[in-house]
Amino acid sequence: MFFSLSAPAAPTSEFAYTEQLDSDKRMKCLYGYFAEKTGDHEFAVAILEDCIARWNDVYSMLLLAQIHENGVYAPPDPARSTALMKRGATMDDEAGYSRLARYHYGKALYEGFGTQMDRMRGREYLRMAASEGVTDACEYLQAKGESC
Repeated sequence: MFFSLSAPAAPTSEFAYTEQLDSDKRMKCLYGYFAEKTGDHEFAVAILEDCIARWNDVYSMLLLAQIHENGVYAPPDPARSTALMKRGATMDDEAGYSRLARYHYGKALYEGFGTQMDRMRGREYLRMAASEGVTDACEYLQAKGESC
């Protein structure tokens, strides 16, 4: 008796992240997260880069910055990570992700991570994020002996 080790190809769903790369719908940006969490870093990066190019999507900037910071797809690239945070920090998206970008960019400036250390500008971004409701920004400043 012969057995086949390969199963027939399962039909793909329109909801599968692999079906989203060429989509012109902004919802696809969320699929970059799913691709990343399943370990398909190359596909995640492709989706996120497309979302940034098409829509200046700050959520995608944050996730792609994390990918570059941690080096899960390629060697860690702090400068590229911080450049994405800076880009997101200078925007004002309705969803509020730019507030998180301001927090992370402020920390990068304060610590000199991926950019020249500039504590004065770092404090400005951190205080801005804190004033927008990012409590971690105030906690970070206070832990450094700074006022919020």
